[in-house]
Amino acid sequence: MKILHLDNNHPLLIDQLAAAGFENVEDYSSSKEAIEQIIKDYDGIVIRSRFNIDKTFLNAATNLKFIARVGAGLESIDMPYAELKGIKLIAAPEGNKNAVGEHALGMLLSLFNNLNRADREVKAGQWNREANRGVELDGKIVGLIGYGNMGKSFAKKLKGFNCTTFCYDIKESVGNKNATQVSLKTFQEMVDVVSLHTPWTPLTNKMVNADFINGFKKPFWLINTARGKSVVTKDLVKAMKRGKVLGAGLDVLEYEKLSFEQLFSAEMPPEFKELLSMDNVLLSPHIAGWTVESKIKLAETIVEKIIDTFKV
Repeated sequence: MKILHLDNNHPLLIDQLAAAGFENVEDYSSSKEAIEQIIKDYDGIVIRSRFNIDKTFLNAATNLKFIARVGAGLESIDMPYAELKGIKLIAAPEGNKNAVGEHALGMLLSLFNNLNRADREVKAGQWNREANRGVELDGKIVGLIGYGNMGKSFAKKLKGFNCTTFCYDIKESVGNKNATQVSLKTFQEMVDVVSLHTPWTPLTNKMVNADFINGFKKPFWLINTARGKSVVTKDLVKAMKRGKVLGAGLDVLEYEKLSFEQLFSAEMPPEFKELLSMDNVLLSPHIAGWTVESKIKLAETIVEKIIDTFKV
């Protein structure tokens, strides 16, 4: 089988596929239109998020048997159409679940203890102890929306902090010893922290909006290591200004391009300018699952799934 690699990944991915008998071709720079001219010659492609795999692309890929994404989500692919054409879709959420769980925990602890603000102040010669008095995670109720690989990883890490962990998921019976599954009503009545671990779907698009935020009984902290378009920035900023949201750790932003490699290119929206000015906001550039170790694990997971499905 002949595989086209459209994004640069850990070299073990190509090395191990070659050792298993697959033919690998790398093209990390050609345009989507150029790839569409040659894609009929390939049995499989390995991608991250360089461009959309849409109907036009899939119609040109007349011999394509699989698309493997070195990451967790498949939203850059027209999944229904790919499945209609009998194309196998492969992802690797197992590969970076530990990295995401650690990042979410790090963001939460940093926000609780004002570490980003305190660091800036000390470096500027300010020694503000009382203003940076933190709060403890111990005894808090942490709520996870989405309880798949990422949510379960975060819940496992929370076990050592003597907090109560709830999860809410559209699937039934996903709770385990690390998190109790509850209804959305109970979730919104009880939690002190909300952490998102959902894929992007029509259901999760703009999910955290004004109505959703106002449904919570208590002010809460928000962590988002999932998808930026799940949170309406304008509504989040308004909620933070009135104290309904106490702080936010955002690894992903509403304004990211589909490739996740850069932010928007247009003028910065006013609500995003406000977000950037807030001391109780911690931002990172979509790197929650982006560790040295996860790069290896993601590649290993994709190799294993391709070989298991298409032994040559």
